[in-house]
Amino acid sequence: MEEKNKKLVVAVVGVAIMGELHLKGILDYENAVLGAICDSNPDRLKTIGDRYGIPEEKRYSDHKQLLNDPDVEAVVLSVPDQLHLPMSEEFLAAGKHVLCEKPLALTRSELDAIIAAANKSDRTFMVGQICRFTPAFVKAKEIIDAGTIGELYFVESEYAHDYETITHTWRGDPNRHGVVGGGCHAVDLLRWIAGDPEEVFAYGVHKLLPHVSYDDATISVLKFPNKVVGKIFVSTGCKRDYTMRTLFYGTKGTIICDNHSKELTLFTLQENSTAVNLTPTMVPIEVAHHNTTGEFKTFADIILNGEPLVMTAVEGAKTVAACMAIVESSKTGKPVKPDYNF
Repeated sequence: MEEKNKKLVVAVVGVAIMGELHLKGILDYENAVLGAICDSNPDRLKTIGDRYGIPEEKRYSDHKQLLNDPDVEAVVLSVPDQLHLPMSEEFLAAGKHVLCEKPLALTRSELDAIIAAANKSDRTFMVGQICRFTPAFVKAKEIIDAGTIGELYFVESEYAHDYETITHTWRGDPNRHGVVGGGCHAVDLLRWIAGDPEEVFAYGVHKLLPHVSYDDATISVLKFPNKVVGKIFVSTGCKRDYTMRTLFYGTKGTIICDNHSKELTLFTLQENSTAVNLTPTMVPIEVAHHNTTGEFKTFADIILNGEPLVMTAVEGAKTVAACMAIVESSKTGKPVKPDYNF
C-alpha cells in the first residue's frame, strides 16, 4: 500500500482512441495525476499532449525513455496486443505498477511469461477486462448474485464489431483471431458471472474479411460449472453497429442487456406464482460501454488503499485460454477442454 493521501502518478502508453479513454479515467480519479504520455506516432503525441496540457518533457516517443522517469509510479498499457509481454516485463522490472489492456497476450508462451513477470515483481499488475465495469453487466451480476432470477441455466453473449477498416493494422495478425482479440470481452464477461467454461465446441465462418487469415464469425457452445450451458457469438466482419447483447436465463427470471442501452430488461415471476410476469421491469442503466473511470479506480484503489487484486495476470490468462479453446475447436471440429493450468 502506498503512503496515505499520496497521489498516484500515472502514464498512459499508447494514446489512440482507447488510450485517450484511459487518460480520461485517470483524470476522473481525484487521487491520481497524469504524469506523462507515450506514443510512437509523433502527430498523435502532439495532439493529445496539447489537448491535455502535458509538458513537452513528459511526452515520450519511446517507452524505454519512460522506464527511467522517476516521477511515474504506474502505467496503463494501451498498445497493440503484440507489445503486452515486452512492455509488461520492462515496466514491472523498472518498478512501475501496470494496468495492461486485454487480451493479456496472444500465445500460451506469452501468457506464461507475463504471469512469471507479475509473480516476480512486488508491483501491482492488473488486466483491463473492461466489461466487468460496464454498468449494465455490473447490474446484471448484482441481480443474479441476489438470487432474483433463481439459478442460472443458460447464458449468452456476443461480440459483434465490424473490423473492415481496421484489420490492415496489428489487428490483422494471424495470432490475433477475432475470438481472442475482441471476443475475449464476451468470454471474460461470462466467465465472471458463470465461472470457467469446462468444455467448448465451436464452428467458424470466413465470408466477410477475405484479407485476414482467421475466421470472421465464430459461434461456440460452452459447458459451465453447476450445469449451466452457454453460447458466444463473435463476428469481426458483421455489418451492423458494435454491440455486446447479453442474456442470462434463470429458473425464476431472465435478464436481457447490452453495453449501449439505457435500460436493462428484467423478467421475473409473478408474486406467489410460478408464472412469469410478461411485463418486464425496465431497469435504468448508465451507458458507459468503456468505463475506464471505474476500471482505473479499481486499479488505483489496489495500489493506494490496499484493495484486493482480482483481475490478476492469471485471471487474464484464463480468459485467453478459454478463447484459445474456442479457436481450436472451430479448427478441429471437436470439443475442447480449456487448459487453465498457469
